[in-house]
Amino acid sequence: MAFIQIKKADSCKYDQVSMGEIMLRMDPGDSRIRTARRFEAWEGGGEYNVARGLRRCFGMRTGVVTAFADNEIGRLIEDFILQGGVDVALVKWMPYDGIGRTVRNGLNFTERGFGIRGALGVPDRGLTAASQIRPDDFDWEDLFGKQGVRWFHTGGIFAALSGSTAETVIKAVQTARKHGTIVSYDLNYRPSLWRSIGGREKAQEVNREIVKNVDVMIGNEEDFTACLGFEVEGLDDDISSIDVGKFKAMINAVVLEYPNLKATATTLRTVKTATVNDWGAICWADGQFFESAYLTDLEIFDRVGGGDSFASGLIYGLITTGDPEKAVNYGAAHGALAMTTPGDTSMATLSEVEKIMAGGGARVIR
Repeated sequence: MAFIQIKKADSCKYDQVSMGEIMLRMDPGDSRIRTARRFEAWEGGGEYNVARGLRRCFGMRTGVVTAFADNEIGRLIEDFILQGGVDVALVKWMPYDGIGRTVRNGLNFTERGFGIRGALGVPDRGLTAASQIRPDDFDWEDLFGKQGVRWFHTGGIFAALSGSTAETVIKAVQTARKHGTIVSYDLNYRPSLWRSIGGREKAQEVNREIVKNVDVMIGNEEDFTACLGFEVEGLDDDISSIDVGKFKAMINAVVLEYPNLKATATTLRTVKTATVNDWGAICWADGQFFESAYLTDLEIFDRVGGGDSFASGLIYGLITTGDPEKAVNYGAAHGALAMTTPGDTSMATLSEVEKIMAGGGARVIR
């Protein structure tokens, strides 16, 4: 019997649905935010990027639960989503007041970094439509009970936007699991978001409640400590110096307290410079640990979204193969490829992912 039971495709409208905020990313390219005269626009959001990757790279039927202020910026972001093939039927549109005093759409100014200069993000997301989402804004019984969703993904970024978004996540994951939908959750701790609604103490209160209804959890050692309160002696705050053995000890402690968890996973990244990383991933499932192939001196073009692309590859592997070893390698390969192109979202193809998994290199394809 497989360690994870996923609904059959023909019983559901969606293979996967994400819930989270989607912002308009303003990218200064080779310049700096503070000196830029032109910006290229992209869409992006931690939870949405997963649905986008599953649709564009892996060909799955995906949708997104979110909200926008109904103005030209919101419609621009919608156009990006449509280009990515993600269903927008679950988007809530909120009336715009003309100046953004009551509701607006989020902006995220992000520069890629280079060499010794790290990537930099300056989000502008106050009063956004997504941060005002409430638990009863969507018909969860209809989505999970009638339309059908095989896999639901959300995360700690969305949960941290406001008290109401935290409540919405709890209601959504509870309803999803009641109807047999697999739930994944990326802890994605952001202290700047939690600070205004209660800080680390509130993050732990909310996330401990959410995790009770999660099947697959994603996060690094800082996430497990900050969001769930787990401590393992000797773990360094810098992911580049992580001791995998001690990290495994943390995972063992987490799954002991939350026996509902069927899998947990994280990327393993050694940051040498903004443009050169060592990269891999590890997954716990069915009582065992599985590590991906480890890529040394991976050249990075734009690191933003690499973790989300790892998540989408992992989910694809679990849905289609049920094999956690294959799944963690799908995730690591997809995340690596996503960081070779600009923007938050993946431009990779399934054949490229599987070529990397098979040990293929960068020789020209003609």
